[in-house]
Amino acid sequence: MNVAERLVEILEENGITHIFGIPGDQIMPMYKALSESSINHILTKHEQAAAHAADAFTRTSDTVGVCMATAAGGALNMVMATAAAYKDNIPMLILTGDNDLNLRDENVFQSLPLRDVFSNITQENYSPLNGSEAVYALKAALYGLKNNPKGPIHINLSRDVLMSEDFIDIDLCYLCESDLSSIDDAQELISKSKKPLFVLGAGAISQAENIKMLAESYGIPITTTFNARGIISEDDPINLGMVGFRATPRARKAIELSDCVIALGSIASERTFPDIDEDKFIQVNINRDVLKGKYRIQGSVEDVIMSLEFRKVDWIDGLLAIDNSISVEGIDDEMKPQSAIKRIIESFEGDIIAADAGSHTTWAMLLYRAKKPNHFLFPGATAPMGYGLPAAIGASIATGRRVINISGDGDIQMNIQELATLKENDLDVIVFILNNSEYGIIRQWQEDFYDMEHYQTDLANPDFVKLAAAYGIDAVQVNTLEDLEYLLKKDLKGPLVVEINVDKENIPLPNQQ
Repeated sequence: MNVAERLVEILEENGITHIFGIPGDQIMPMYKALSESSINHILTKHEQAAAHAADAFTRTSDTVGVCMATAAGGALNMVMATAAAYKDNIPMLILTGDNDLNLRDENVFQSLPLRDVFSNITQENYSPLNGSEAVYALKAALYGLKNNPKGPIHINLSRDVLMSEDFIDIDLCYLCESDLSSIDDAQELISKSKKPLFVLGAGAISQAENIKMLAESYGIPITTTFNARGIISEDDPINLGMVGFRATPRARKAIELSDCVIALGSIASERTFPDIDEDKFIQVNINRDVLKGKYRIQGSVEDVIMSLEFRKVDWIDGLLAIDNSISVEGIDDEMKPQSAIKRIIESFEGDIIAADAGSHTTWAMLLYRAKKPNHFLFPGATAPMGYGLPAAIGASIATGRRVINISGDGDIQMNIQELATLKENDLDVIVFILNNSEYGIIRQWQEDFYDMEHYQTDLANPDFVKLAAAYGIDAVQVNTLEDLEYLLKKDLKGPLVVEINVDKENIPLPNQQ
């Protein structure tokens, strides 16, 4: 057995069912071993799409998403998608091939310092020098991704290391880091608090039921970050809605009035907490590098909430008296993007939605009511164009369910080649392309913030219906709300592409909601 065969065996032992990627020379030993395994390989048409699909696979399943590419160009194509996962703390595994060890740092064909390239966009970055190190790296990576999930992990594998039969299979002894030294001080603040507030991040998803029970028992209101929307249904009155840049009225007021903000599993970015009052801010996260404020607790949300004591408080009724609706104008106007998106969301309630960067995502976020976690997929910390379609593919493969992709005409073309992957795997994904023939937000920013006429934002688009047909996918174009409503009444099934021609429309800025 060579190292590549053992690595694939370890992936199988750890419940890995799918890998997204494209084969190539330096990673070929892994693909040979993979071809004889039980793992399903999804052949994407671009490595960026493979990494986005692995990201969404992780978000929508209980299994680690894995992507794989060869050296140089193949690995570099995964960089942007890996960075998006890193900024959103998505625990996925990136495997890349490399030249033989004696050539890896030389100026020869397809040799680049991949270890250095990935060092600032991954939580862990391994570059094993022999078979034993490779086996250890994969075991440590999988353990960390499952038990200490801070973000993506990259392993760069030289071809000669993969083909070697010289390795020792060492048992892994690995403990999650924690630092609970601030917990007594945090407990003192909670005990004195008259207006405590939970802010739930994506790292709290596994403890949703326990946190809800605490909140209801002690009258502590809940808010969520963008990535944790749906962890508690937004129809539940205990959930005041999203905090941050696009905060709901109740959540905004709660942050303002609270004397003890308890952030669980959140990275506390500047878009979530633009102004942190350190004297009242308790943050719990397994990643010490993201901790802020006076009360920093490094540990799992489960361990920390089990260690803390809460008392009954009485302040949620005043918050519930606030009108929490967010006004969105134009939702019934003919062929406004917001009117089309409103009808799409209403027609596919309960389905996973994969969005992309652009004005359509702002409309969708404002109109969407999250009732379950990880049902609105969008890497908000990086906002890359081209995420939506491969993410929908990854989510569909992970769940076996229908997934809705809402994209604009600009971002869909960043990874439109993945229509081939969609067709080849016969996935139940419906792709809605909102076509306004422009990069809308860029044009709006030019006009509103740079005092300039729009420049290089008009798009000369292809015929998306014909393009979908060229991939063998059914497609339809919609030009009126009446036609859209008629279409949405049907029992739609993917793969399907729906092009919707919409008007140019500025998004509302946060203070205009």
